[in-house]
Amino acid sequence: MKIKNLTIRDTCHIGFFAAIIAVCAQISIPMPIGVPMTLQTFAIPLAGVVLGTKKGMIATLVYILLGAVGLPVFANFTGGIGVVFGRTGGFILSFPLMALAAGIGATKGKLWLMAWLVVGTVVNYFCGMLMFSFITSTGLAAAFMLAVVPFLLTDVVKIAMVLVLGNVIKQALIKSRIF
Repeated sequence: MKIKNLTIRDTCHIGFFAAIIAVCAQISIPMPIGVPMTLQTFAIPLAGVVLGTKKGMIATLVYILLGAVGLPVFANFTGGIGVVFGRTGGFILSFPLMALAAGIGATKGKLWLMAWLVVGTVVNYFCGMLMFSFITSTGLAAAFMLAVVPFLLTDVVKIAMVLVLGNVIKQALIKSRIF
């Protein structure tokens, strides 16, 4: 991925979406297992749809790096390398792949976008479940029940919201010449 071709406008878009992701992380419902339900998994694919694959991935990487160095951008105003490699780390580390999948789908039409959003969500679940299983010393079946099942319904809603809003937001930004 070439980063040297980014314009100042691109950099602003990336920073803006990294900030949106950080804000959405704070819209959070704590869960008993320690993996909160947040709007990050809405903002991440939205970044991929609106910004495209390259800039969407970079926005998520910027967000992760800000959190890794200790800024409280993760859910419930947490930050630090311990969060990145803690029980929610698999989810966090897979965010660039979610943005990538959404960006790919956005170039291929509504039906393909829906399919790629599902792929990105499944990758997020898989990575999150693996890290959760490893960190908490639970089996994969238990990790699936604890770290995936409670989020299925809300993630279906988030996918629907990205399907409806993603291209609308992108077109509005293009018309307003912000993009």
